[in-house]
Amino acid sequence: MSSPGAELKAGLKELGGTSGASSLGLQLQTLVHSSDLLLKIQRTPKRTVHLSRRSHTSAYIDSCLDINDLVEMSSGGTHLQPHCQTLTVDDEEESEDEEPKFCGVCGDQAKGYHFNALTCEGCKGFFRRAIKRSSPLQCLFLNKCVITKNNRRSCQACRFQKCQAIGMRKEMVMSAEEVLERRIKIKRRKMRVASSQLSPQQEKEIEELLTAHRKTFDLDFSRFRGFRPIGRSINFPSDLEEYMNESCEPLCSHAEDFCAVAETSSYDFFLPCLSPSSPPSLYMQLETEQNTQSDQKITIFTSLPHFSDLVTYMIHDIIRFSKSLQVFRSLNMEDQITLLKGATFDIMQLRFNMVFDAKTCLWECGPISYFKDDVIRAGFQPFLVDKVVKFHKTLRNLGLTEEEYVIAQGISLFSPDRPGVQQRDLIDQQQETLALALKTYIDSKRSDPGKHLLFPKVLACLTEMRTMTEEYSKQVLQIQDIQPDDISPLIMEVISDS
Repeated sequence: MSSPGAELKAGLKELGGTSGASSLGLQLQTLVHSSDLLLKIQRTPKRTVHLSRRSHTSAYIDSCLDINDLVEMSSGGTHLQPHCQTLTVDDEEESEDEEPKFCGVCGDQAKGYHFNALTCEGCKGFFRRAIKRSSPLQCLFLNKCVITKNNRRSCQACRFQKCQAIGMRKEMVMSAEEVLERRIKIKRRKMRVASSQLSPQQEKEIEELLTAHRKTFDLDFSRFRGFRPIGRSINFPSDLEEYMNESCEPLCSHAEDFCAVAETSSYDFFLPCLSPSSPPSLYMQLETEQNTQSDQKITIFTSLPHFSDLVTYMIHDIIRFSKSLQVFRSLNMEDQITLLKGATFDIMQLRFNMVFDAKTCLWECGPISYFKDDVIRAGFQPFLVDKVVKFHKTLRNLGLTEEEYVIAQGISLFSPDRPGVQQRDLIDQQQETLALALKTYIDSKRSDPGKHLLFPKVLACLTEMRTMTEEYSKQVLQIQDIQPDDISPLIMEVISDS
């Protein structure tokens, strides 16, 4: 019976090698890169083939490799002929690679190389924390402490010193920004390798979102009844937009005084905010009304009562939408409230975008069409309204389908970075699942040449929407201080921090 070494030499010879094991690496590399080569690998238990370390390859084959085709190397390419040969090696080399490795810092079992040195997981984490530590480490003795597995927590200074001594490099520790960037790259890589066809689970997720959306959103707004009429007349001169533009900066400069408005008249706050260039008729009318009708309720923002009813109606539907989702219902009540308070206005903007006409800049909500001035008459400053209109134009021009809209609503709802969430991992997993579903849906359902740009554009719109919603909430609080009786408690609950 021939020895394993003789079998290996025979195998090398038949593969065309004349220089022994040293040429095996180059030949195997050539075989692997040949597009015409098909190797049939048959697994057998408890056998590991290890090609010698003295060769130019360090490949490990977790099975007995049967080469059913003899490869003949020629200048013309790689040709296959039927043949059978088995490569085997001594079990001694197999055991060498199973030898335990130990941490160079504390002697614990090492899992691999971390920051350029062979260490355990504990010392890896310690080194990362020590690098990010602001205060210096100090030894209470002579900086000569012996670091072992049992006492490695006793002296951080000597432990850190030994980390550096064995070659751990601080420049290899990533910053928080680099970690975030790496996570984003990993997520993008996962999205790139995802299948171009929707999986049954993804189809189920989309169908659940679509069903919940259709039950809770009426494009014709036929269920929106009993609301206060929209006031398109105003109680002060018709140049309201000019006033709002001119008084924007002084209004912001008096933001710290908003908290005192509830204790005084709304006019006491409003009059100092008017700049000298404000329309004289506006100033005189407000001053007159303050003196003659101080005991009466004056509606400054005439569209506000109607918009308060509209937004309250939308909030109720968004709550019903969220409660229709199985993953949302599985969260604890605290996280449900946190996610709703953070995403309600985002989802509302996505729903309003479905009825937005980018050409006329009108929100066509069934029998009522809203335009920019209606929003200004509700108390919102023109600079924010212009930003809202621009956002809706951009998003509407993407031409999203109903399915893409509802997936975007789900992505906004399951945001793991909302302050105070407890089940962060579960929420993050659900958001990633929906993001992958949106990417796959776009790839599989669309055929236009620019479809590969649609997914990042949608994500960019969602990011912009969150910034816009923060400004929107701040202005609602300002409007509530000026005209407190017309904003519903539900709206105030949604935008409150607690």
